[in-house]
Amino acid sequence: MLQVTHDIIDRNSIFMGEYMSNLAINGGKSIGKVDTVAWPHFGDREREYLNQVLESGYWAYLGPFEERLENSFAAFCGAEHAVAASNGTHTLRLALEALGIGPGDEVIVPALTWQATASVVLDVNAIPILVDIDPETYTIDPQKIKGALNINTKCIVPVHLYSCVCDMDEISEIAQKNSLHIIEDCAHQHGSEWMGKKVGTIGDIGSFSLQGSKILNSGEGGLLTTNSKILYEYLQSLKNCGRDYKNSTNVMHSGNYRMTEFQAAVALAQLERLDEQNKLRQKTMNYLETQIQGTLGIKTMKRSRKITMQAVYQWTLKYDENEWEGISRDRFLEALSAELDGSVMFNMPYRPLNKSPLYNPLNKKTHKSSEAYIKSINPGQYSMPVAEKAYDKEIINVHHNFLLSVPEDCMKLIYAIEKIRKNIGELHEN
Repeated sequence: MLQVTHDIIDRNSIFMGEYMSNLAINGGKSIGKVDTVAWPHFGDREREYLNQVLESGYWAYLGPFEERLENSFAAFCGAEHAVAASNGTHTLRLALEALGIGPGDEVIVPALTWQATASVVLDVNAIPILVDIDPETYTIDPQKIKGALNINTKCIVPVHLYSCVCDMDEISEIAQKNSLHIIEDCAHQHGSEWMGKKVGTIGDIGSFSLQGSKILNSGEGGLLTTNSKILYEYLQSLKNCGRDYKNSTNVMHSGNYRMTEFQAAVALAQLERLDEQNKLRQKTMNYLETQIQGTLGIKTMKRSRKITMQAVYQWTLKYDENEWEGISRDRFLEALSAELDGSVMFNMPYRPLNKSPLYNPLNKKTHKSSEAYIKSINPGQYSMPVAEKAYDKEIINVHHNFLLSVPEDCMKLIYAIEKIRKNIGELHEN
């Protein structure tokens, strides 16, 4: 159980003098630090498992910890199978290869996501098709998916982003009507549920990242989920240089995408506390969102009632500078961070893929197979107004470790917003 010490400020006392006189960014008394939980969070179980691996001398592929992790994660997700791999980028690529996605195929991805969601499509010589997002959830807009379909479309990759699950009913219906595969990018959402089903089990394959900032992490690593025995065996072969998996598949061309036993040991220990942490994050988020309701210029994400569990990687809020007298989101965040003595991590959102310097396929020789292909993969051909506005002006992301703190202590963030609102004139003066 997480234990956090904190100093609770009475809400009424904030409006009685010393806290409200000036903004901290201008030298006034700050609201104070939130006693955030350090991330990654670990303990004796990680040490125990790592020592077991070290002393066993079995550090590599198909060890007991990898098998335990795969079985445990499949059970956690309610999936028939899970496959451990080297990282979340590779899991996406392996998913595409297992589904036979390749040259000439088009894969629909959201404009607002980490670049790997699209770059792996290039790695299998297919064509990423960028689609704009829903302004109320920042996840892929199903109506815009429909407008991007053609005879070359083979797959949709919905990304369950930050603190929202995609509309999987709409996306599943589109996929079924058009005979399309679905790869769920669940890098942010280990444990979220749609209508009681864990994400990663609704499409053909689920892809999860275990990178160090994620809510389930082993420093680096990835996991895949599927209910198909054929896909499971294929994925196991693909990750292991194309070797046959327990005599169930043919030898094939592939690479090394294996996880180490050290990674598996840490991930297994982390998995054992994930459910408790997810429930605490969701409870704290829900509490804070009730407290922030009605705050002018700050909105919470719209979440469907079909989301029966919401895991949180970043707690996302929507800022409206028009309601803040033209004060930019970035200026507001400077003031907010100052009020909390820099104790809360505010992460910049992903840059939309059509504007991202990390997603620039035209500068890589390996993608220059033909003039037609170069033209088809040029991200500059897209205009993504919703994603661009979200990145430039709206998204406020609070790192998930904040939500593991005591809710009363987390209320300092709400108090800080209220203080900035009361003293907004000070932000115009500088």
